[in-house]
Amino acid sequence: MDPEDDVIELPITDVFDLHTVPPRDVEGIVEAYLEAALEKGFVHLRIIHGKGIGVQRETVRRVLARTPFVESASTAPEGAGGWGATLVTLRPK
Repeated sequence: MDPEDDVIELPITDVFDLHTVPPRDVEGIVEAYLEAALEKGFVHLRIIHGKGIGVQRETVRRVLARTPFVESASTAPEGAGGWGATLVTLRPK
């Protein structure tokens, strides 16, 4: 059986919840998500990384800081996840 057969395509929306993503995969998956969201035409995103001790948040923020088409990133308001989520604005193509 080909390992590629095990790949599951997830629908790309403006909200991405990282709770099911293993920590070792967060960086690459967030990079791929940002590319896919840009291709789909999304401008405003919410990445849910959880509150915890901040490791996931820092990984997400590091990826966002080095991604050239990310215009801004900020902590979500309390009703949208507070410091457990990051709001992202992309520069449209």
